Amino acid sequence: MRLIITEKDNAARRIAEILSEGGASANRRNGVNVYRWGDTRVVGLSGHVVGVDFPEEYNDWRDVEPVELIDADVTKEPTQENIVTTLKQLAREADEATIATDYDREGELIGKEAYELIREETDVPVDRVRFSSITEREVREAFANPDDIDFDLAAAGEARQIIDLVWGAALTRFLSLSARQLGDDFISVGRVQSPTLKLIVDREREIQAFDPEDYWEIFADLQKNGSAFEAQYFYDDDGKEAERVWVEDDADDAYADLTSVDAATVTSVRRRTRTDSPPTPFNTTAFISAASSLGYSAQQAMSIAEELYTTGYITYPRTDNTVYPDDLEEDALLDEFVGAGHFGEDAEALLEQEDITATEGDEETTDHPPIHPTGEIPPKVDLSDDEWEIYELVVRRFFATVAEAATWEHLRVVAEAGGRSLKANGKRLVEPGYHEVYPYSSASENHVPDVEEGEELAISEVRMEEKQTQPPRRYGQSRLIQTMEDKGLGTKSTRHNSIEKLYDRGYIEGDPPRPTTLAMAVVEAAEEFADHVVSDEMTAQLEADMTAIANGEATLDDVADESREMLKRVFDELRDSREEIGEHLQESLKADKTLGPCPKCGEDMLVRRSRQGSYFVGCDGFPECRNTLPLPSSGEPQVLEDHCEEHDMHHVKMLAGRDTFVHGCPRCEAEKADESEDEVIGPCPDCGDEHDGELAIKHLRSGSRLVGCTRYPECDYSLPLPRNGDISVTDAFCEEHDLPELVIDADSDDPWELGCPICNYEEYQARTAVEDLEDLNGIGSATAEKLGDAGVDSLAALREADPDTIATEVQGVSATQVREWQDELEA
Repeated sequence: MRLIITEKDNAARRIAEILSEGGASANRRNGVNVYRWGDTRVVGLSGHVVGVDFPEEYNDWRDVEPVELIDADVTKEPTQENIVTTLKQLAREADEATIATDYDREGELIGKEAYELIREETDVPVDRVRFSSITEREVREAFANPDDIDFDLAAAGEARQIIDLVWGAALTRFLSLSARQLGDDFISVGRVQSPTLKLIVDREREIQAFDPEDYWEIFADLQKNGSAFEAQYFYDDDGKEAERVWVEDDADDAYADLTSVDAATVTSVRRRTRTDSPPTPFNTTAFISAASSLGYSAQQAMSIAEELYTTGYITYPRTDNTVYPDDLEEDALLDEFVGAGHFGEDAEALLEQEDITATEGDEETTDHPPIHPTGEIPPKVDLSDDEWEIYELVVRRFFATVAEAATWEHLRVVAEAGGRSLKANGKRLVEPGYHEVYPYSSASENHVPDVEEGEELAISEVRMEEKQTQPPRRYGQSRLIQTMEDKGLGTKSTRHNSIEKLYDRGYIEGDPPRPTTLAMAVVEAAEEFADHVVSDEMTAQLEADMTAIANGEATLDDVADESREMLKRVFDELRDSREEIGEHLQESLKADKTLGPCPKCGEDMLVRRSRQGSYFVGCDGFPECRNTLPLPSSGEPQVLEDHCEEHDMHHVKMLAGRDTFVHGCPRCEAEKADESEDEVIGPCPDCGDEHDGELAIKHLRSGSRLVGCTRYPECDYSLPLPRNGDISVTDAFCEEHDLPELVIDADSDDPWELGCPICNYEEYQARTAVEDLEDLNGIGSATAEKLGDAGVDSLAALREADPDTIATEVQGVSATQVREWQDELEA
């Protein structure tokens, strides 16, 4: 029997379909899909099915000094027991095996891990196949020409695993223990994560330190045959044209001169033609940047691209290459799109060009080609809207790289009025070239009429605008990934995951990402006491060392030992500063949770968490002062910059996935509830007959509203109500429950007719009942299938799953998303 091992189940299914010519069937072993036809079996892993870790005796953070982890043994343990068991069972039945994991450093390591599991059971021959797209042609060619596992490339991936484990675990434990921040709220540090965080923090410091300067710009509307166009005032600044006027009096003088006349005389007309070259082929970074302009995060873009790759529609999306390989026949690939409704006309037009020559970028590698379509074209209905949008982006980028250059005609007009100079720059697209097939690049024109030197143009309006210089912009995710690449931080396969980890650990928020107070504190502590922790030079050196391993120029042991020596030097710097670091981090963590002064004792009011896991606002003077305020029961609180003037207290936002909402000032919400009166609306269905209990509309101090029994706590019957909008009790009654119907007026033209609160809640429960994975927000059939491949095939399994493990194993699912699903199950 021949055994084929792929990296994921969907790749296994696709390869089985190709090699069996559609004749493969599937059965389940230990909950794992095994595809079979004839004497061949194909099984998909779930990424890494074994992981590196420390021996069990190092697990107790309080009993093991963090520095001890540096020289601790590193062991390998199964992380997906059912897949490992299945692979070993199949290996015992096999006469030969083929590794068909992705061809990159990570894929080679996953293949080596599978090889080692096979070797534990049998010594049958094991070969390796490599491909850059899962198309019929390339898969068949790969299996016709098998190779050997590249153990050097795999060793480079293994070195990264070991180094990241040792650095991350040792420094994470040191900082967390120093700050007394344990449990789920530990302070995470990583070899790539921390220098990346410093990039974001440094940019935020630039923004905060920025001192804006005032300047003025002056514009005039010039008339030609009744049509106006805009010209801008400029002056000579030591031989350079300048438009910004930095002195207000100078701006006033120029404005006065221009408004004193009603015409301008053209003094110069210059025309030129410029060639606009097509873009170069997509590598990973350029693809993420282009997808970002369509609104996709780096993680989303790569997840979708991975799906399109495993279904055979695009080539492997993790590549540095920007030069198509010699064996790519651009005209033949274009011909595949002829007749394809959405792309057919553009493909035909490109084939009519006299010469079809693709553009080339600066990076040429031999592992994978640039990202491009394979020529296997999916029906649009087979893809989700997001998948189709990304697929079209990749197709049109390929089209653009083989299209002709665009041609622009530029017209520059200079005129004089009142002794002042005005200029207007127009541009017109003469030959659209690649813009006809690639609508993502700007092709906007600016019309300036054809004028002649000496011609007089009427001035219809003069405007002076006061402006300020702006601080540097925060890094968008694509720009951040580009900067990481420039500085040698991470790899094309890991950079977007590093950013996702920063979100998951609460170090950054928003998009573009901005650092939280905790992030600023961690970076400040590292800079002051151990700069190597956030040094991009050190991390880039280790990345270079791992490349040397892949090239056979260094060994795994040598590089791992070198990294351990680096880490020992870091701990030498940290050893004497533990208390200072702890105090610094604790103060910063406290600042991130501080709302304002306690009205009873003047100490800080902080966001706190009870032993039961719920959040509330409590006084830092506890136990002397026991003043508290409630917070809503759903979501995780985030302190906002918005501030209540009346109570000198920051507002709070409750992060609850799609149900995130702003709670506002906790004191305001509590006082509103204290001042409100319960409005009785009818009998309580639980105790009305026996104890005369009644239902009333109640406003809680946490900001929530509900319909609840007036006999609480003896009777705890209650129904939720919307948080916002005025509640009106109507004259219409529900005959079944003897309750009035309610209307919610949320300042819209269409008030929400809630109806009977009991009927409404019963309908809501039926509508939102969670009976299987696909009932949860954001889990469609494709995501449910991927979760199932990772062993999460039921609601019970999802409840028990570790979010960080699932995020590592399931492409396109973040740890934050898993936690939101788990919260939804508990709601």
